[in-house]
Amino acid sequence: MIIAGHTLGTPDHDLRGALRLFRTAGLDAAEVIYQQDYAAAIAPHDERAAAEAAEIARDEGIPIVALTPYTTAINSLDDESWGAGVDDLRACIAAAHTVGASRVRVYAGSWHDGDKDWDAHWGQLRKALEVLAVDAADAGVVLCVENHFGTMTQTAANTARLVREVATPSVGVLYDQANLTFTHDEAWPEALVVQGDLVRHVHVKDLVFKDPNAPFRASDTARVKTEERAVRSRVVGEGVVAWDEIIAELVRRGYDDVLTLEYEYRWHPQDLPAPEIGFGQAATALRELLSAAGAKA
Repeated sequence: MIIAGHTLGTPDHDLRGALRLFRTAGLDAAEVIYQQDYAAAIAPHDERAAAEAAEIARDEGIPIVALTPYTTAINSLDDESWGAGVDDLRACIAAAHTVGASRVRVYAGSWHDGDKDWDAHWGQLRKALEVLAVDAADAGVVLCVENHFGTMTQTAANTARLVREVATPSVGVLYDQANLTFTHDEAWPEALVVQGDLVRHVHVKDLVFKDPNAPFRASDTARVKTEERAVRSRVVGEGVVAWDEIIAELVRRGYDDVLTLEYEYRWHPQDLPAPEIGFGQAATALRELLSAAGAKA
């Protein structure tokens, strides 16, 4: 398998510095944020920025295998907003093609407690993915819908449902067990039964609970605010997520692709060692788990 570093973990580096850090930490590749005003990212709708990122990746010997946009408007009931969201992801697909990335992380729209008219929003989300799947196929990119709070696919069940309804090889699941764990949704055996055959990308991170009985709360989509958090981030192998068993099951199921270390230093630096330390620790831990599972990395 390929172990990638995520530029979420490098808020104090530019893109070149982030990829160099990943190489020094012994990582194989990079997942890069696609967002304005973040140094270790590719600016949206900027063909030159994508071309420069491709050049940096070649220089540093760290291929960019995935892009992470933050678009949430693709389930909007407002036609203008929905269209802008589709255009944003279409531009991200083009950027992925430019840098050689084979996958794009996708938020399944926006959904929070109190929102109404699920079916109509779901229909817009499905329509957006059906439209974008054509662009993705042409670009050789898979749209990977994440198990993520604040979206319509917080649970593994809804993620699998969406991907099965769209029913195209260019739309798959981004499996994130840590997200499912801290939202108190599916445990890993159930998550992989429900969506395991659809997994096209995996995010790896770890956590501990401050209070395992506290209900999950998140008013945003990209991150959980400090005052809402019931968990603390940890280096892989130092938390409660059973990555040893999960990796073994992924290997058993034949998954042999990218594992991205989603080191959440951008959001929660107080919880984690500096990325110069933490990425190396996480990579070592993950390689040990892969070795124990009989997979090569």
